[in-house]
Amino acid sequence: MPIQQANWDASKMREKLHRDIEAHASAVRGEKLSELQAEFEKRLSGALSEPLESLFEAGGPDTWVSVRSLLKRESDAAASDFFSAVAGFELDQETVDKMLHDLKEYARKLVERKSREEAGKVLIRMKDRFSTVFNHDKDSMPRVWTGKEDIRAITKVARCESLKLLSTMAAVRLDDRPDTVENVLFSTLMDRTDTISSQSRDVGVSGDPLASSTWEEVPPEKTLITPVQCKALWRQFKAETEYTVTQAISAQEAYKRGNNWLPPPWAIMAMIVLGFNEFMLLLRNPLYLLVLFVTYLLGKAIWVQTDIPGLFQNGILAGLIALSTRFFPAVVNILSRLAAEGHNREALPSQQPTSQSFRNQTWQPESVSSSVPDSSVSTETGSEYSSPQIMKRRVSHKEKRKSRDHGDAE
Repeated sequence: MPIQQANWDASKMREKLHRDIEAHASAVRGEKLSELQAEFEKRLSGALSEPLESLFEAGGPDTWVSVRSLLKRESDAAASDFFSAVAGFELDQETVDKMLHDLKEYARKLVERKSREEAGKVLIRMKDRFSTVFNHDKDSMPRVWTGKEDIRAITKVARCESLKLLSTMAAVRLDDRPDTVENVLFSTLMDRTDTISSQSRDVGVSGDPLASSTWEEVPPEKTLITPVQCKALWRQFKAETEYTVTQAISAQEAYKRGNNWLPPPWAIMAMIVLGFNEFMLLLRNPLYLLVLFVTYLLGKAIWVQTDIPGLFQNGILAGLIALSTRFFPAVVNILSRLAAEGHNREALPSQQPTSQSFRNQTWQPESVSSSVPDSSVSTETGSEYSSPQIMKRRVSHKEKRKSRDHGDAE
């Protein structure tokens, strides 16, 4: 109930209460909007980080096209969901537009920050790309160095792929503006046969195009790797991949040596021309051919038994030391085997008559019976043995004797 005698003005209190309510509502709304914005920023970070890392690792010619497409897709999706989420806060359109712009700008800065992180790993990625292209064929199968491959051409292709990766990571290209980064890198680092004047006409600079801290048509804030840094990285990259190329050349030469023991054609022709007199001497004296043939067989046996190629795999000195310890035992072993073979061949004829007589006794009983006397044959154990034919002859002799005695009696 109002007091009529009091002259109080409640409008100020109402205004103060209204301001307090508005301030509290604004604070709560701001807190909720901050939480909502942080949630969507976290969502954008999760949606962009791994795909960006994968795209920068691949480092293809369409890397930045894919990055721009990914950024636009995720930013639009997040902005649409964010707009629906803030519809209940009764914000004015200007505030909503500003928050949507801030969200998209956050996604853009996230891409730039991720690009700078990946640019710091560009040397490792370049070496991985070189190793992949150099050691695998077009079907992604491991390459075997058989001597038919053009190592120079393969090295150039692998370096070109690595240089493309370097040019991709040299600058941020979210605005789809053309630049000359790749042309400058290839004309300076790969095309060594070009002159400085031709480089100047193509690139538009005088002197060394990489002697600079900025790229043409690229703002400094968009530069990830400066031209000077690119030159230093390329020099380090070549130094660290030179060993791989040297290993491939050594493997190719080792394969050629292992599969081709013949001298080159010109050496064969020289031996034929210079050795004509010796060849005629061999034709006039065939005994030399026999000596050479025996020497070849002996050398071949020593070669196989001592495993000379395996001995020299660890170096010439180690191979000579190992050969000196194995050569004499190998020769002695071969000679002893030859002597044993000769002894076995001498013992073979002495055993042959015995086996022949055994076969005669087994398969020709008539001849044996004709040579054996009428008396029984004694074995080594002392037992007697009489063949059926001998018994038959004895019976016939007895019958003849009886008939003769009977005739005399008559």
